[in-house]
Amino acid sequence: MIRSLPQSKLYSRGFRLYILLYFVFLFAPLLVTCLLAFNDSQFPSLPWKGFTWEWFTGNRPDRIGIFNDQSNLDSIWVSAQTAFFVSILSLIVGTCAAFLFEQEHFRFKSLLYFLMLAPLVIPGVILGISILMFANSLGLYFETSFNLDVPLFRPGFWLVVLGQFSFICTFVSLVVSAKLKKFDRSLEEAALNLGANRFEVIWYITLKFLRPALIGSAAVAFLMSFENFNTTLFLIGSETTLPINLYLQLRDGSTPVINAISFLLIVGTSMLALVNLYFSSRQTES
Repeated sequence: MIRSLPQSKLYSRGFRLYILLYFVFLFAPLLVTCLLAFNDSQFPSLPWKGFTWEWFTGNRPDRIGIFNDQSNLDSIWVSAQTAFFVSILSLIVGTCAAFLFEQEHFRFKSLLYFLMLAPLVIPGVILGISILMFANSLGLYFETSFNLDVPLFRPGFWLVVLGQFSFICTFVSLVVSAKLKKFDRSLEEAALNLGANRFEVIWYITLKFLRPALIGSAAVAFLMSFENFNTTLFLIGSETTLPINLYLQLRDGSTPVINAISFLLIVGTSMLALVNLYFSSRQTES
């Protein structure tokens, strides 16, 4: 929309209608899911049969709430642990990569940048299969050549962490790199002239400037890891993450406890977004 040009009433109404329909399409499924988390029914769908808290707190054989459902609680804990380690690894390596790609004199910069972006264009299914085959090949090599059984090369928790880290790290690097492009290098030079060493400059000036990007990219990395399905499906071991566990429940038939889990995730994600917005606004004000 070009605001300087005259607009007809039909165009303005059509534009507002488009915005309204867009947000209805975007948020209506989430609102319905949240409402069904309190539906007094044995099925995770309409019609509405009354209000209940039992899908959160219930502890009956025919109606177990999320807070008493050990299988789902265990999968949430596994997903949280996975997301924590993935976000930490991605934040460290992604930030270092952003610093590296911002160097002016860096050989093969374009080629390595292209290789860094490659996991983003590869489908998650292909990425998961590739990592699984590579890990199995390495595990077989170590077993046949050195008679060593390396747990890392078997489907399990740490292979999931490495598999998700392989592409989530790229998102962190892109976010931090975009913020780093706006950094005034003269601040570093001034700090060095005043007697600060290189580590102090990075810690007290550069990283402080990057704090909103670091917090935001860490939050994005955590959420991407927590909800990842395609890549995780091929790397998971006996401990399933929440998306895999929900998929298995939906495949075999489930109760509205799935809606209760979705409600908690929506609330948690919204709170994380608000925290990120708060730190970003504080950085802007300062």
